[in-house]
Amino acid sequence: MSTIHLKVNGESHTLDLDPATPLLYALSDDLALRGPKFGCGLGQCGACTVIVKGQAIRSCITPVSTVQNTEITTLEGIGTPERPHPIQQAFIDEGAAQCGFCMSGVMLTAKALVDKVPHPSEQLIEQSLAGVLCRCFTHARMMAAIRRYAAGVAK
Repeated sequence: MSTIHLKVNGESHTLDLDPATPLLYALSDDLALRGPKFGCGLGQCGACTVIVKGQAIRSCITPVSTVQNTEITTLEGIGTPERPHPIQQAFIDEGAAQCGFCMSGVMLTAKALVDKVPHPSEQLIEQSLAGVLCRCFTHARMMAAIRRYAAGVAK
């Protein structure tokens, strides 16, 4: 066990963990965050996505030791029910969420993309989301929500 320092959603945390512990476990088990979900455990489905250094990463395969003292943003860190982030509001407006299992992957991947490329093409959006699996088949509404969000950012 080691002392691990994490900065999550603007708050600093000191945890006693094995340095190889997946970040997802620290976020869900130790910090009680429910945005990132355990999906496949292999970094292939995107349910565990968080943003680190502007990149959407898979927290289930990221050892906590590799993200110490780095800002980590989860779905909870971008907005609140009272004040949703513009991407969250776009998903609400478009009715793009159903079960919510993939929302961390879809929203944070799209946010990271639009932060880097304010006017992403449809192809670039689809390409960036290719590794995020959704079982509810709301893809058309998700794409509409991401386009709505990107249009609002571009103003």
